[in-house]
Amino acid sequence: MEENIRIVQKHYDQDVKEEWDRLEKHPFEFIVTTRMMNRYIKPGDKILDIGGGPGRYSIYYTQKGCDVTLVDLSSENVKFALEKSKELHTGIKAVSADARDVDKILDGKYDHIFLMGPMYHLLREKDRIAALDSALSLLKNGGFLYISFILMFSGIIYDMKYMPQLILEDSEQTFLNAVLKDKSYAGDAFTKAFFIRQKDILPFLARFPLRKKHLFGQESILSPCEKNILSQPDEVIDKWTEVAEKLCEREEYLSYSEHAMYIGQKVR
Repeated sequence: MEENIRIVQKHYDQDVKEEWDRLEKHPFEFIVTTRMMNRYIKPGDKILDIGGGPGRYSIYYTQKGCDVTLVDLSSENVKFALEKSKELHTGIKAVSADARDVDKILDGKYDHIFLMGPMYHLLREKDRIAALDSALSLLKNGGFLYISFILMFSGIIYDMKYMPQLILEDSEQTFLNAVLKDKSYAGDAFTKAFFIRQKDILPFLARFPLRKKHLFGQESILSPCEKNILSQPDEVIDKWTEVAEKLCEREEYLSYSEHAMYIGQKVR
């Protein structure tokens, strides 16, 4: 196993509960994303969740009547997901594996495949291509692939929201310079991570047999002001969420999100 992959695996092995709690602390990502995905996913569908961490999406879709298999690099994430599934009386299946090798350990065909993690941490393009090829080999013709990316500007949003003083730190300068030079970034962050320019997503995916259905911001416009909105009464939160869903595909607002998802349909 390459050193970068080992570092990512160790990070998630040590932070399982934090990763599970993340979508409760930052709920708009989950809400907007599942509303978009629910346009295609129906009870009884067969789902493969590659890089699904401790199982938030896997368990959610199992509760909606889907047949879900979770694959994650972190064995501790897999262990947690299985325990949480048992606690919630759902029936996910889960196994630990590298996203690039999933087709070597699983067979059969899936209606939907999630890649909501591997594109964050595979630093080399050839490895991101390998993970997508592996997923596509397990996807039915006409099935749907859901691919998440961390956007370049997400690092700026995070620093401005939580730790604006980081802009002065030497450790932040390589990433900041990449932003200023309009480049993508692969390297040290919360762990080893890849941040993509939003304008590079569609050209990267054009090489694969996919028909684009959607490219949207998973937090839509809400990420920079998330804390303020979450402090409001429920009716205010609900209205902003409704607006966010309607705006999440607007290209000019994509950089307000920290994550972007591409939904594509396999065409051959």
